[in-house]
Amino acid sequence: MADTDAHPITVAIERRIDPTRTAEATSWMQAGTDLATAFPGFLGSGWVRAGEDSDLWYMLYRFRDITTLEQWETSSQREWWLDSGRPFAREERTERRTGIEGWFDAAFGSVLAPTDATTSPVQQPVPPAPPRWKQAVTIWVGFFPTNLLASWLLGFVPGFAEIPLPLRVLATTLMLTPVMTYAVLPWVTRLLRPWLQRPPRSRKASS
Repeated sequence: MADTDAHPITVAIERRIDPTRTAEATSWMQAGTDLATAFPGFLGSGWVRAGEDSDLWYMLYRFRDITTLEQWETSSQREWWLDSGRPFAREERTERRTGIEGWFDAAFGSVLAPTDATTSPVQQPVPPAPPRWKQAVTIWVGFFPTNLLASWLLGFVPGFAEIPLPLRVLATTLMLTPVMTYAVLPWVTRLLRPWLQRPPRSRKASS
């Protein structure tokens, strides 16, 4: 159990937003992100709308482990933030994922229990994430061309080749990590969704 508790936790939340209060909801969502960044163990967050005319909004945040996540989720700051959004935001579904599987959530959607104004979201069993080898292949498919393009472009930067290797690697990873996290990996998982979701072939028993 202690090993599980030490894994990063990704939380995905689906909310219904009053379409007449979109501007207010946008500021509210950003305020929640800003509050979470001040807590220990915060690893990142983001939010998207299902569509320009949709009232479904999705928020995702990640913490180092279950302890730091619960410090945020039980904090008075988060409770104040949730209370301020109740007039126009209704929480529909929520889900937790551990480890790298959390970054593959967007490829598979969510299987979550609906809630109403008097109940809290209830987590339901979700489909298993892809096998680790498929996750590794997916990350490589995104990382190789991204790293190749970055290395080629940085070759045009005057003096970059003369910088010590550790500093060049540091600069490159600092640039590529957010690109991979927020752009490349979500796009690649959507692109490879049919393959990632394909169940393994069962082997026929030999006679």
